[in-house]
Amino acid sequence: MFRQAVTELPPPDVEYRLSFRIKRQAILYRAATPTPYEAITHEAALRMRVGGPVVARAQLQHLLDMSERDHITVRAITFEAGAYPGSGQSIHYAHGPVPQLDTVYLDQAHGLAFLDAEAQLHKYRMLFDRLDAVALTPEKTRDLIHTVMREL
Repeated sequence: MFRQAVTELPPPDVEYRLSFRIKRQAILYRAATPTPYEAITHEAALRMRVGGPVVARAQLQHLLDMSERDHITVRAITFEAGAYPGSGQSIHYAHGPVPQLDTVYLDQAHGLAFLDAEAQLHKYRMLFDRLDAVALTPEKTRDLIHTVMREL
């Protein structure tokens, strides 16, 4: 599905990004100690028909399937929430028991950018607090995803 969604990139870039995503996803499938993961996405991303309706439906079904796992939380921000900080960019925040080791990475057109300076981390912690405040609950997010799938 990823290859169908990024047809505008040169093939080496597609393969690099696909490889990275596969490696990143591997932590979600570890049977013994799955890593907790929370995703917050925007309704616009759920409604995009990247790759066409068949691919979009498969992607939405994958989100639903993953959201049913105990260690994965999927939440959405609706259009009704209005503008919010950080909209329009993909932000990943990896954190653990030692806050000084947290890392933010931004998936940008030129590649990944990793941020780990305390001032940067503080900014993104505040951003995620705001996102958390406006995102739907996991249950309401699943309802929204089902609605979007029916509309495809």
